[in-house]
Amino acid sequence: MRRDDALHPALHELLLGALAPALGDAAPSGSEAAWLADRAQALGDDPPQALHHWLADPPAVAQRLLALAAWLDASVIEVAALALAAAVETDTMTGRVIAWLQAPVAGARPTVGLLLRLGDAFGLGTPGALIARLIDGPVFRAGALRLDDAARPLPEAGLLAPLPVVLALDGVGTAQAPGSWPTVSLDTTTTPALAVSVQAEATRQAQALAAGGALAVRCTHPLEARAACARVAQALGARAAFVDGTPPDGFAAWAWLHGTLPVLCIDTAPGENRPLQRPPGWRGPWLVAASPDGGLTLDGDPLPAWRVALPAAGERAALWRAHTDDAALAAELATTHRCGAFGIHRIGTAARRLADLDAQARIDHGHVARAVRAGAAGTLGALAELLPEPIDDAAFVTGSVLHDELQSLRLRCAAREGLVDGLGAAARARYRPGVRALFVGPSGTGKTMAAGWLATVLGLPLYRIDLAAVSSKYIGETEKNLAQLFARAENADVVLLFDEADALFGKRTDVKDANDRFANAQTNYLLQRIESFEGIAVLTSNSRGRFDSAFTRRLDAIVEFPLPTPSDRRALWLAHLGEHHALSAGELNCLATVCDLAGGHIRNVMLAAAAQAGALPIGFDTIAAAVAAEYRKLGRQAPAALRADPERR
Repeated sequence: MRRDDALHPALHELLLGALAPALGDAAPSGSEAAWLADRAQALGDDPPQALHHWLADPPAVAQRLLALAAWLDASVIEVAALALAAAVETDTMTGRVIAWLQAPVAGARPTVGLLLRLGDAFGLGTPGALIARLIDGPVFRAGALRLDDAARPLPEAGLLAPLPVVLALDGVGTAQAPGSWPTVSLDTTTTPALAVSVQAEATRQAQALAAGGALAVRCTHPLEARAACARVAQALGARAAFVDGTPPDGFAAWAWLHGTLPVLCIDTAPGENRPLQRPPGWRGPWLVAASPDGGLTLDGDPLPAWRVALPAAGERAALWRAHTDDAALAAELATTHRCGAFGIHRIGTAARRLADLDAQARIDHGHVARAVRAGAAGTLGALAELLPEPIDDAAFVTGSVLHDELQSLRLRCAAREGLVDGLGAAARARYRPGVRALFVGPSGTGKTMAAGWLATVLGLPLYRIDLAAVSSKYIGETEKNLAQLFARAENADVVLLFDEADALFGKRTDVKDANDRFANAQTNYLLQRIESFEGIAVLTSNSRGRFDSAFTRRLDAIVEFPLPTPSDRRALWLAHLGEHHALSAGELNCLATVCDLAGGHIRNVMLAAAAQAGALPIGFDTIAAAVAAEYRKLGRQAPAALRADPERR
């Protein structure tokens, strides 16, 4: 019959009682000796038999320790070491007793020498066998025990258990709030719901993983990869424990005690092959939340991978309906925004906040558009700059030919997801719903503004790539930055703008030295990656001749931006002048006819003239002076017609 747990000693008390000094009938001197004498009396005359009975009928408080030992396949000496190492971290008297027993060796943590004495007292084996089992046993390999000072002789080295493991053994902390390390985090209950197909696939992957092994979960956004891993863990009846970097010592024991599933978070670069190791001491399935690029191997073999697919439009509509009860709006947003669950959640949450600020009960298309332009779908980090200002038709003035070409590009972008539906097998083969366009023309002809207009009419955010942040002098770093950039852009469904793109996508050169070889490798990667990019990319350049010939085939559209004609310039002047000016029709015609300036230069002129005019309506003379200054900037002579008599104009 089980004895009352209050009368049933803890394992560390039972063990230390065997080391009580033989005092005969004399009264113990000191609290440590008295404590030991009391435990020795409970131990009896046969320590090995007492330990055998204790292990056969342990108290309830020892269940977690013994369950962990069974899972690790630990020996009795390892269980004893872990029990003592944990006890000194939570019980002051135990530490004092151990320090008293180990004197003159300083320290309250149990030493290897103390464990050897216990092994002798309980008949657990020879010193050599005990040391080998301690230092090379599964508890040490799992990091649940380690030496606190490797510089000491082995018998004097103390044994240390990580504090999170100690707390887990002691029952402190729960699965909701366990003690952990800074590099380890648990999935939260606030994680946005994944698409139904992704949830079903996670369950299927979990069934295949239940017997053991590892699985890489690859996704374009790290948070969505973590969410998919959390779903796999849930299907296995566990909770995901995410590890950023190397698993800390004792992580396997802590993870098992709290019923979690290890998830290593790995970011690999293109062309990188990362060899992985099972978390030390872990026995069971584990996951890797990985980026879409690079390779992962385990014991020399590629790690099985699940690439999380973008939900179909119908599933995206269901995710949108969690933020709006307007089914028609949800269906429209699902078509125009190719976002995953996290992107939809972020946009919907931001749109909800905007609706609250407008005191509206329901979000509408305007709230979503404002949230998207503000970058709610997700940022691209320090590699790109968000350009949130909308460019509408009134602000973007073009000629009829250019207008038609841009409208065709807009239609191609809007229909890119279902473009090949109903077409033949050759058209469907290897199709990716990305659009790549090159805007070519002289400086100031509106290429960047056209990209802003395109993003505005598509309802997508526009990000301008910071070439200085992307480029790196270190080999492979530029490709890694671009891989991260493209992956995040695909997940957030944004328009990427590469201004002066020939700096990155320029012609490959003859290989004369190592720099040429690495530069060509970078260009090759860019050409391949932009072809597989599933978002919208706009590249601008002053000349199409600066690009590699292989790049032209990978483009869906090349739009020429010519210098504006006189009629185009008149429309540009009117668009910039607005309503408050003092120009006559003749003066306006003069500006449009004699000033062969592009839209960007006309903008510079108007800003300079507005600064000179102050609050007054802007007159012709003020504009003429600003035009002359702009011509001087360009190194050209201002038209003589601007200095003519006003009546002759």
